Amino acid sequence: MNMRIKKIVLGGGCFWCTEAVFKMFDWTVSITPGYAGGTTKNPTYGEVCSGKTGHAEVAMLEYDSEKAGLDAVLEVFFAMHDPTSIDKQGNDTGSQYRSVILYLDEEDRKIVEEHIDRLQKETPKKIATQVRKLDVFYPAEDYHKDYYQNNKINPYCVFVIRPKLKKIMKEFGIKDN
Repeated sequence: MNMRIKKIVLGGGCFWCTEAVFKMFDWTVSITPGYAGGTTKNPTYGEVCSGKTGHAEVAMLEYDSEKAGLDAVLEVFFAMHDPTSIDKQGNDTGSQYRSVILYLDEEDRKIVEEHIDRLQKETPKKIATQVRKLDVFYPAEDYHKDYYQNNKINPYCVFVIRPKLKKIMKEFGIKDN
């Protein structure tokens, strides 16, 4: 495997939002919506939405570590959602929408924990983001891949994802195409 390509699994609410946000960055090699952090094997979207699987909606990010380090990835992650909210992002409620970072190696765990410690000093509310080692990642059903790109006129995309993308574009100086 190419040593410059790194992986991390991020849950910041709806995985459609997470995927759409990270696709804007040139250091993203791939981003795959999926489920992780629970106990049900091979869960379906319906099962995860029930809140009974223990899984969160997450996205596995593969990024070029020579273009952006993990701290840059985390800057975007923490800017795109409210890490102080427990089991809720906007109108999406339930443990499947929790803020979670699932790392693959100890070096990444240290970077994540140090990043959260720095962020906590700037944030009056307690950061609720869970940090755990990735056990198993289950890719979501195919129709979730490129959801925003394929469903831009869907009301969720118009009223939830698009404003989030505009916020990130402004904050990170990305031009709207």
